[in-house]
Amino acid sequence: MRTAIYPGSFDPLTNGHLDVLQRATKLFGRVIVAIAKNESKSPLFTPGERLELVKQAIAHLPNAQADSFDGLLVEYAAKQKAQAIVRGLRAVSDFEFEFQLALMNRNLNEKIETIFMMPKDTYTFISSRIVKEIARLGGDVGAFVPAHVETALKKKFRN
Repeated sequence: MRTAIYPGSFDPLTNGHLDVLQRATKLFGRVIVAIAKNESKSPLFTPGERLELVKQAIAHLPNAQADSFDGLLVEYAAKQKAQAIVRGLRAVSDFEFEFQLALMNRNLNEKIETIFMMPKDTYTFISSRIVKEIARLGGDVGAFVPAHVETALKKKFRN
């Protein structure tokens, strides 16, 4: 079974993330949504909260699972016996950074390929950072995230 890792901070998971994931599950027998424990980004949600939000969002996808990792992505991918890393590209501005990461990952482990996927055009403007800012200001994010993520955002910003 071919396995892919779909890594990210997913703080929070958006409909754009889900769109890329659903596309990846059609190409791979198993896709692991790997939540990075990168505290330097000052996440809104804890790693455990992000893991739970992702698990709820992907429950309907039988060949997707959620996990979290710390350390080098290629080491995690090798440990999971993955053949590929899936990265979403929203715009040309994402490409340069993602391209550098892909080349570095290839240098660290040439057996693991990086696959770039684009979400539907209706999701290209969505980012977790923008969703958090809209939610923080009391705006409606229902069109950008799953319902349970919207609820979690409202709860975070009420406190």
